[in-house]
Amino acid sequence: MARYTGADCKRCRREKQKLFLKGAKCESAKCPIEIRPYPPGEHGRGRTKDSEYLLQLREKQKCARIYGVLEKQFVNYYKEANQKSGKTGENLLRILESRLDNVVYRAGFAKSRDHARQLVRHGHFTVNGHKNDIPSARVAVNDIVEVRESSRNMVPFQVAQGEAGDKTVPAWLEANAGKLRILVHSLPERQVIDTQVQEQLIVELYSK
Repeated sequence: MARYTGADCKRCRREKQKLFLKGAKCESAKCPIEIRPYPPGEHGRGRTKDSEYLLQLREKQKCARIYGVLEKQFVNYYKEANQKSGKTGENLLRILESRLDNVVYRAGFAKSRDHARQLVRHGHFTVNGHKNDIPSARVAVNDIVEVRESSRNMVPFQVAQGEAGDKTVPAWLEANAGKLRILVHSLPERQVIDTQVQEQLIVELYSK
């Protein structure tokens, strides 16, 4: 399975903002973007001309990096979103939000999407009673995501139970930390998705 294996903090610095890829580290003073708030590399502090294409490209890169999706899969998501009725950009974000790893993260069962992806890949979750170890699997309305019985005593899930209530769970999900269960009430509308991206720029990029 292809995945990015480089330094996550360099990605945040490249986008000149926190993408919250490292969980608690992003909230601490140790976050590299607090120390070096400019792109990595010897030309990081140099001036760049913010052309229309560059703005669109950076927005697409930022969105893909937030959700941990590589280019080929991101393009496929865009094509699917474009074929659906409604606004393509909103459809795209809804597809990304409905990924299983994102749902686990949103519910507060993992510190970051990377962490959620690892937990899912290691087979610690079921969807509607069936084991699912595919991070990109998509949930649907009324799906029930649960931590497997054999995994409930693991440290990440004990921590999630202890920190229940500390993380704001979006209204389209219902997280029961005591039972380590997530109920998908609906798929999110754009106004409840707090991801800081301008999806219209992504649509303009791929529409060329």
